[in-house]
Amino acid sequence: MISSRREIVEEPVRAISEDVVGVAVGKDVKECLSVLRYALKSSHGKKICLLHVHVPAQMIPLMGTKFPANSLQKEEVRAYHEFEKQNLRRIMNEYILYCLQEGVQAERLCAEAESIEKGIVDMISLHGIKKLVMGAAVDKCYSRRMVDLKSKKAFYVRSQALASCHIEFICKGNLICTREGRTDGAQVEAAGTSPQTSPDAEALEISHCRSQSLPLEQVNSREVGSPSSDLRFRGRSLLVDHFRESIIDPSPSPNIMNGVRTARSLDVNETFDKLSLLERRSPYERSDNSLRSPRGVIDMAPSPLSRVELCENGLEQDGKTSDYLYNQYERVMMEATNARRDAFLEAIARRKSEKEAVNALCKVKAAEGLHAEELKQRKEVEQELAREKAKLESIKKQLNEEMEEVRIAQDQKASLERELLESDLTVKELEQRILSAVELLQSYKREREELRIQRDSALKEAEELRKNQLAGTILPQFFTEFPFREIEEATRNFNPSLKIGEGGYGSIYKGFLRHTMVAIKILHSDSSQGPSEFQQEVNVLSKMRHPNLVTLIGACPEAWVLVYEYLCNGSLEDKLSCKNNTPPLPWQARIRIATELCSAIMFLHSSKPHSIIHGDLKPANVLLDANFVCKLGDFGICRLLSRDETPNDNETLVWRTDNPKGTFPYMDPDYLSSGELTTKSDVYSFGIILLRLLTGRSAIGISKEVQYAVGNGKLKSILDPLAGDWPFVQAEQLARLALRCCDMNRKSRPDLITDVWRVLGPMRASCGGLLSIQLGSSEHLQPPPYFICPIFQEVMLDPHVAADGFTYEAEAARGWLDSGHDTSPMTNLRLEHRNLVPNRALRSAIQEWLQRN
Repeated sequence: MISSRREIVEEPVRAISEDVVGVAVGKDVKECLSVLRYALKSSHGKKICLLHVHVPAQMIPLMGTKFPANSLQKEEVRAYHEFEKQNLRRIMNEYILYCLQEGVQAERLCAEAESIEKGIVDMISLHGIKKLVMGAAVDKCYSRRMVDLKSKKAFYVRSQALASCHIEFICKGNLICTREGRTDGAQVEAAGTSPQTSPDAEALEISHCRSQSLPLEQVNSREVGSPSSDLRFRGRSLLVDHFRESIIDPSPSPNIMNGVRTARSLDVNETFDKLSLLERRSPYERSDNSLRSPRGVIDMAPSPLSRVELCENGLEQDGKTSDYLYNQYERVMMEATNARRDAFLEAIARRKSEKEAVNALCKVKAAEGLHAEELKQRKEVEQELAREKAKLESIKKQLNEEMEEVRIAQDQKASLERELLESDLTVKELEQRILSAVELLQSYKREREELRIQRDSALKEAEELRKNQLAGTILPQFFTEFPFREIEEATRNFNPSLKIGEGGYGSIYKGFLRHTMVAIKILHSDSSQGPSEFQQEVNVLSKMRHPNLVTLIGACPEAWVLVYEYLCNGSLEDKLSCKNNTPPLPWQARIRIATELCSAIMFLHSSKPHSIIHGDLKPANVLLDANFVCKLGDFGICRLLSRDETPNDNETLVWRTDNPKGTFPYMDPDYLSSGELTTKSDVYSFGIILLRLLTGRSAIGISKEVQYAVGNGKLKSILDPLAGDWPFVQAEQLARLALRCCDMNRKSRPDLITDVWRVLGPMRASCGGLLSIQLGSSEHLQPPPYFICPIFQEVMLDPHVAADGFTYEAEAARGWLDSGHDTSPMTNLRLEHRNLVPNRALRSAIQEWLQRN
């Protein structure tokens, strides 16, 4: 149909037999199961047909908000509607599966409409549904005293659905009310047995005729000019008049009803044959035997009703009145068609105007961006010009000073010459003075020449420094530089098959450079941050060495290329997400990685004379080598703060900016709001990484989830099961430590050296030896079974004997007792007491075995 209702046709449209029970279901499977369950129980072996009306979304979610569908591109709207259809198929498959589990055959029937209730009524009419089961209200509204409908949709369906459809309204599996269906056979029998039809029966008959039509061939086979035909034609005028009034005003006309009550019986089939003949000339004629009115589509399918008793006395109207009414009917229909076409064209024009307005706004925003960029470039040029003018003024000032010195020397020479002329007696003295003046003049000239040479050399050095700063080629002398030709050979001209990573900074390739496997990062040439990030990483990594920092091998300044050591196990992010089906990290390895990362951050914060703030700590920047030793990398946005900037070492170093950079879930909220970057900002990011190591979940909102779990004693429910069985005591310690690091107030966050390392250090020591034992593959490294803790399933480091006679790791036994258990973990018998006795003999044997291996 050409309207706002669109059918999602999964099966050919056909009438549903009376052996099929229609069940109206919605998107909430759990809410609609009570209706479906009732229908399955009351179907008595009949086939189930699931009816669902889909209302397409008019507000499309995009980038965290919702936009009107007519303001977006067609491809975006089509993609979201396709997503809705896929979700609809999944929901209907759940209903079908439930029916199959109950042993009942079911089929589905879906349609699109502007509203759910109108779609249900249209589907009842279109498919001839004889019995329908639907909800009377949501289940939470049910009460024992509920005797009527509480849903607007149910009210609408009960009042607008075909009278032949039997509808049962259900709420929480209980039958609330029933609308009995009236069959055509019953109407025919009532019309034949009562010559004087009651007002209610006549209203029902005309309402039923309003939705029926007869074939045009019956009109052609009758003689219109006969007396009976004339009488029938007047009856038709009354029905057409009533039909037009029912289109304009759905309430029945009293005049027509009184005329029908006093008329003799006429053949309703012949009357509607003539009405169908009139409709053939109407612009509202439809190929599917339905009549479209301003209120909707009126079905004109043939009816089994044969005759309606009409009285002859009410049909005494002349032919002119009938023709006038017919002409008025055609005019009204034509005006409705024109109005609907004008409204459609106006809607198209409005949508086109809206689209043009959106495009104009986009162009304005682009122009504003270009204008801002031009202003920025102009400001930079003006600043450079101001610096050059300042240099020129300095040179002019120096030249004036030298010229003044020359002028003074000339004045002295003139005075000496005058003295020589005035006194011959003092010739020798004057000659000596002249000689001294000449020597002074020469010295002045030599000094001036030296100053000029120094000035020229200084200008040359300044120019070279400026060029080097613009090209970003200032590197330490001990740093290795590679020509770009070797970089191309190592990466086979940057072959895409060798690319191992890509981000906002650029791309990373694996290469073989000078007989060494390396990782080569080339920065984007069109990025304004490329030179600064390149120089930042060179300045930091070329001057520092630490076991847990990525080693920078060299660089290619001409192409902004950095060469690192190659780490074969990728990033910590890849391991947490099990990229390429790699095995997950055990909890021991995660504790070791957290300890090594903490060591690297402490090294950066305590470096002298400048403390280094990484500023972008996240699992993607933590790389793992062949032995799963972590190495911190990507120092492109790190900041160097001089310790001389603060009066004492206890005061926090702060770097301020108006444009915070980093990865949002790991960025310090205080840094985002105030623009102040401190060492506590790295502590916050480290806390988020600890929570990800514990849970394996996404970083967004992870602190609130863990805070809730710890506060409600449900920490075990959110621990990452892929890491193995976490020891409860250690897991709880890590969780509380991470939550302290993630505190919104940076002053409340712990210090890495005095607080965090005090927890991670012993924890790393307790699982370090065990991890090396588990990674060994030789048979002689396998510990004896009595060295293994029954709870942790690990080699015990501090064995203790419990009341049941078994030896456990002290931490495991205390965790078992503190979690509320009063029975033995081995025998499930009640423990006589909660005391633990150290097993020193077994501890000595374990220590000797560990030292030997």
